[in-house]
Amino acid sequence: MSEHVLDELGYYLLAGAGGDGPAGLLDEARQGEALGFGTAFISERWNVKEAASLTGAALAVTERMQIATAATNHNTRHPLITGSWATTMHRLSGGRFTLGIGRGIAAIYQGFGVPAVTTAQMEDFARVMRTLWRGGAIVGHDGPIGQYPVLYLDGDFDEDIRLAIVAFGPQTLALGGRQFDDVILHTYFTPETLQRAVRIVKGAAEQAGRDPDAVRVWSCLATVGDHLPEELRLKKTVARLATYLQGYGDLLVRTNGWDPAVLQRFRDDAVVQSVAGGIDHKATAGQIEHIATLIPDEWLEAAATGSAPQCAARVRAEFDHGADAVIMHGATPDELAPIVAAYRAAES
Repeated sequence: MSEHVLDELGYYLLAGAGGDGPAGLLDEARQGEALGFGTAFISERWNVKEAASLTGAALAVTERMQIATAATNHNTRHPLITGSWATTMHRLSGGRFTLGIGRGIAAIYQGFGVPAVTTAQMEDFARVMRTLWRGGAIVGHDGPIGQYPVLYLDGDFDEDIRLAIVAFGPQTLALGGRQFDDVILHTYFTPETLQRAVRIVKGAAEQAGRDPDAVRVWSCLATVGDHLPEELRLKKTVARLATYLQGYGDLLVRTNGWDPAVLQRFRDDAVVQSVAGGIDHKATAGQIEHIATLIPDEWLEAAATGSAPQCAARVRAEFDHGADAVIMHGATPDELAPIVAAYRAAES
């Protein structure tokens, strides 16, 4: 590949619910690397998007690109299993693996009988992983992640494995600055929210005695160009944002300073209530068109839309707002190719 690598850009493999299934990841990984993306992210879902399998596949068919989970959950595997998996991926790929964790949704955990994730647990987990990867042994661990008589992998280990966290609220953002290498923000953050999040992360890093510039903050920016059919664009913008409002609307609205009355009207709408599941993969085209009338244009502006050059310019604006890197979210490499070309053209 003659064009330079865009280390500051990332994308998601199997964006959304996973398209036609996990086998599509192989081509998407190859295509993303050929386009020059620096990192490909994998979001775990408990169906056919199991993170350990997908990261191994993605690393096997790529040669340069970083592969990161964003996110898996620390509480669904024993810490020794997670530590071993990460070390295996790290060595298998020559250091191209990033272990990214997130909080997840408490209601889902409750339904499956899994304890909810706390900020203290994620900090404890990060410290345990660092110790294990440095070859340390932990005897009699009694902390937020649980009680373990012995935690140990290999005394010869001296691994430098990147740790990432998907962060939303101020406590998690500050934890990212204290303990993690990458902090991945949520989609549909306004520019003001992005700026505030960056300040929290960098400030916490400095207070912890770390170099703030060494903690990379990723904006997660929905990137949906006009070259896509309108029905697909609505699914990737309106339906995706609507699904977030279904799952944790209060948090997103509060974080962005949006009007909670608009959220309540959304929730009270008969069409919204009639969709059995996530709007982005259960609603019909007609239902999504109706739901589009419920969401203010202002809320949808926290995305890269329009022509390929307009999308590329919106991506670049995220750097002006303080992001260190940008994930072009919600689209496949094929769908992003014209925008990446426009992004490169703006450099010349």
